Amino acid sequence: MATIKELREQQARIATNARAKFDEITDNTPEDRAAEIEREFDAMMADHDSIGQKVERLEKLEKAERAMDAPDPRRPGGEGEGRGVDQGEAPSYREAFHAYLRAEGNVASLSADERSVLRTGYTDGKELRAQTSGTNSAGGFTVPTELQNILVKSMLAWGPMYDEAVGTVITTNGGGQLTMPTVNDTAVAAEAHTEGATLTDDGGKDVTFGQKVLDAYAWNTEWVRVSKELADDSIFAMEQLLGDLLGERLGRIANSQLTTGSGSSAPNGVVTASTAGLTAAGTAAVTGDEIINLLHSVDPAYRTGPKVAFMFNDSTLSAIRKLKDGDGNYLWQMGNIQQGVPGTLLGYRYYINQAMANLGTSAKPILFGDFGKYYVRKVGGPLIGAISDKDFWPGFGVAGYIRFDGELADTAAIKHIVNAAA
Repeated sequence: MATIKELREQQARIATNARAKFDEITDNTPEDRAAEIEREFDAMMADHDSIGQKVERLEKLEKAERAMDAPDPRRPGGEGEGRGVDQGEAPSYREAFHAYLRAEGNVASLSADERSVLRTGYTDGKELRAQTSGTNSAGGFTVPTELQNILVKSMLAWGPMYDEAVGTVITTNGGGQLTMPTVNDTAVAAEAHTEGATLTDDGGKDVTFGQKVLDAYAWNTEWVRVSKELADDSIFAMEQLLGDLLGERLGRIANSQLTTGSGSSAPNGVVTASTAGLTAAGTAAVTGDEIINLLHSVDPAYRTGPKVAFMFNDSTLSAIRKLKDGDGNYLWQMGNIQQGVPGTLLGYRYYINQAMANLGTSAKPILFGDFGKYYVRKVGGPLIGAISDKDFWPGFGVAGYIRFDGELADTAAIKHIVNAAA
């Protein structure tokens, strides 16, 4: 199997060749030949993106393998988990948890060391570990820390809006309302002063303040049942599988709500909260000039921050990759894959968000602005727990839970393109 470095080099070669292929289209190129070149270009970029997905999976695998081989801080000797337990050495929490599952929730059948390790996270019917706020006294012990880490990683990989690198994240322990005062004084200017004249004091220049509210809306994955046989035969693989599965479920709802949430008993999604920059001429297309106009519809004051970017889904990116400016230069620049430099659009980075609409009638397919003005409120981290009782016996159940909200503090900071109505 190719290494990550080899795959990235292959990606770079494909991108270079794709650019050269698309450059073959000129004003004199026959339409049928231009269409053929575009199909070849699309196929090459599909290969480029497919390799990128392989790279992401390999990076995930390497990280998981490093985590498996890492020393266990709970062990005095610091030896990695999964390598067996030396005689006289206390089992890790993860090993004790697996033994608990195989024992069908019968704590009495576990060794004294295993019970002792489990009790470090569960005492007197109360869950003490950070991942969860409580479990059922009939047999609920929290899952190992590794699963929590996998879950968070899967959430971040699913969509950009839950990622701290995109919006501004506020994390709180409780879920009470957070109020944010807002002010937009950009339309007010000072007045010319006449020597000796009394300053006007009629309230016409008073500053107008507003307020945004961040709540905490809860979502859950429902229970995922795991059979006793699967727990016995594939327990180590199940951690990765369940972490990815529940992470995708939580990530999908978080990204969707933070993108297009209605704002009514739900997060105010960034698309919903943004303002219109312009209406495109096409019902299912966008031009290079229109993207440039969108950029300049956002005040320059909002175009210099570290989180200024475009946002659209992958289908829209496919259309944008083919656009040129008036001088024949591509709006999209591929960056440098090998050095980790992201692709850019008109000099700004972009985020791929699959929760955004495709190009289509009255759709809002493209955003631009300062995403640092969009606030994501998280109540703690995503929670995950496992339970084995009569409802799940002889297997067990695993579920995830999350609370969050989102709001755009300054609606002038992010604007969108609207496709024309039919």
